[in-house]
Amino acid sequence: MTHPTAAPLAGRSAVISGGNRGLGLEIARRYVAAGASVLICARDQALLADAAGELERMAGAEQLIAACAADVSRPAEADGVIDTALRRFGRLDILVSNAGIAGPGGSLEHLEWPAWVRTMEVNLFGPVLLCRAVLPHFKQRGRGKIIQISGGGATRPLPMRAAYAASKAAVIRFMETLAEETRGDGIEVNAIAPGALNTRMLDDMLAAGPEGLGDAAYEALLEQKRGGGVPLAKGAELAVFLGSAASDGISGRLLSAVWDRWRDLPRHATELARTDVYTLRRITPRDRGLRFEDDP
Repeated sequence: MTHPTAAPLAGRSAVISGGNRGLGLEIARRYVAAGASVLICARDQALLADAAGELERMAGAEQLIAACAADVSRPAEADGVIDTALRRFGRLDILVSNAGIAGPGGSLEHLEWPAWVRTMEVNLFGPVLLCRAVLPHFKQRGRGKIIQISGGGATRPLPMRAAYAASKAAVIRFMETLAEETRGDGIEVNAIAPGALNTRMLDDMLAAGPEGLGDAAYEALLEQKRGGGVPLAKGAELAVFLGSAASDGISGRLLSAVWDRWRDLPRHATELARTDVYTLRRITPRDRGLRFEDDP
């Protein structure tokens, strides 16, 4: 028998959206290496087939690999992804919601409205629809792991990229809310901040140019591209942890793959549950040592 630390996802099955390239594909690779059966979904069928072929070559005899071409921002297609996974695997243990787009760059008054709406559809509605589709199965089984991939826009303003920032902040609040709604159902919902990645999304952002992003933001992204960005492995390793039994009891958290000591969290799970650590919250004057509220 494989030692659980060597195959922490052995016997588990997962859906990974946006799994045909970039971070999604790296997570899929790590999941297969950790023993999981995996269904990847994405819109680009050619890349999807190539990715599925790679995963099949990695998989062991007892692991299943599946692929489903879908636009998860559309209700029927999101439902279809979950239905396909359940037919293929018999059950689901993990949903990794990774699919996302950069959205339009530029000042709000000059952005094309359909591009703004499309960013919300993919980055917010897609994760919501996948969760909506998988929740009945998870609740029936009394267990399940939902992992949302976040982005820099969730925790700080991103001038000239308002659609992306708003969508990422919204999906984190959705994640926190869903974690509360499902507390007691055996379902754990968490999010990953993977760091500044050099993926297709970075290229999409750079395509907006300095006129669409502003000189400072454009130069910062160019410097990130030249420097190589954060390794995809960091976010993928955290995704394995959050999909495994090691993360049991941890829910409603936004964890940084780069900065947080997430491997130590199992020792602090009870303490963590009593706090708002690793969540998005309003900052008051007292939090910063100011006394505005004491003024007459």
